[in-house]
Amino acid sequence: MSATMKVMLTTDAAPACWGDKALLSFQNDEVRVHLGENGEPARRVQQAGRKLDGMGIKDVALAGDDWILELRWAFAQGFYNAKGGQRLEFGDMSAGEQAELEARRTAVNWVREMINGTPEDVYPASLATEAGKFIQSLAPAAVTYRIYSGEQLKDLGHIGIYEVGRGSTRPPTLLELDFNPTGNADAPVAACLVGKGITFDSGGYSIKSSDGMSVMKSDMGGAATVTGALALAIGRGLASRVKLFLCCAENLVSGHAFKLGDILTYRNGLSVEILNTDAEGRLVLADGLLAASDTGAPFILDAATLTGAAKMALGRDYNAVFSMNDELALQTVQAAKDEGEKAWPLPLEPFHQNLLPSAFADMANVHAGEGQAGASTAAAFLSRFVPDNGRQWVHMDLSGSYQKVPSDLWAAGGKGHGVRTIAAMLARVCEG
Repeated sequence: MSATMKVMLTTDAAPACWGDKALLSFQNDEVRVHLGENGEPARRVQQAGRKLDGMGIKDVALAGDDWILELRWAFAQGFYNAKGGQRLEFGDMSAGEQAELEARRTAVNWVREMINGTPEDVYPASLATEAGKFIQSLAPAAVTYRIYSGEQLKDLGHIGIYEVGRGSTRPPTLLELDFNPTGNADAPVAACLVGKGITFDSGGYSIKSSDGMSVMKSDMGGAATVTGALALAIGRGLASRVKLFLCCAENLVSGHAFKLGDILTYRNGLSVEILNTDAEGRLVLADGLLAASDTGAPFILDAATLTGAAKMALGRDYNAVFSMNDELALQTVQAAKDEGEKAWPLPLEPFHQNLLPSAFADMANVHAGEGQAGASTAAAFLSRFVPDNGRQWVHMDLSGSYQKVPSDLWAAGGKGHGVRTIAAMLARVCEG
């Protein structure tokens, strides 16, 4: 038998010996993926990739004339695991398809590898540095970046990142990256991306359970995702100026960690009482959103693994979308659909801002009372740190960015789900 397994597509049903409605059938060094009649060929193909990887088959080549771009990509998404070792030949395709596929693989594989990295290796400074180096490698002449850390953050007024990260011996960090392909140093910033980069989240003094903490290396998924999205947009030919802000910290317990009852006052004058140290993501994102607002960009998007409430609402399949501008939220959902990803709008209205009262500050970092919408109030918190009451801002709560246990579509770990949606939104707002 050949060392390489050829994978072919067919709409025919599998022979009866492979079972009723079988997905796969084998003959010598070939496997056929039976697409069935359910109208979801991409899902079937991704499931086939997962099955083949689960069987220990590591070397495959896509063969035959039925492989279109989206099916090649779906197979690649399934034919992956964090331990690596897979070899996939995509077969013949046009130069344009090859370029698009390579741009996706470059972006998404980086995202998955960073999310799957250990918290010992992926810490605030390393995440910021690796993201800067990665984007710069794609467009060396167009990218500059600066990294601020530790006491610098406090001096510059980035109080949220500083306070959340000061309990760790590894200093909190802010990456500010400028992608400017125009050649004009005075070119306007067309869009900003902001990502939550909590490289490990213990919950702080509002400490998580061991089970809840076990996957908290993935709490930097927002930072990884927006970085990957910018990488994909660059690979697709993005020609407008975009800035990227990654808000990176470890949320740990120590004698120097921030505490319940502390009050943080941000550069825009808003004061925030800490009622839960496990609601830290919004605290660091506030700094990134303020920095993005300072650029004057007409569009800001942030992404974060922000709330368990969004995950409870949508599971691990959909990312949640919030905006004070309903049309902008729907555009983001449509961008996801166009890209073969899943996103769903959750409610956000001005009254949600009033559900974060504090007796000692302008607001608290968590909602008050029973039965409140946790994902919506978290988004409402963020809306206080962007211009025009959030009319040109989108928040994505990345319920679908990480898979705690493997499924029929995804290996355990980072998924890269959301990268294509955000890259498509950049194209919409930057290129019209």
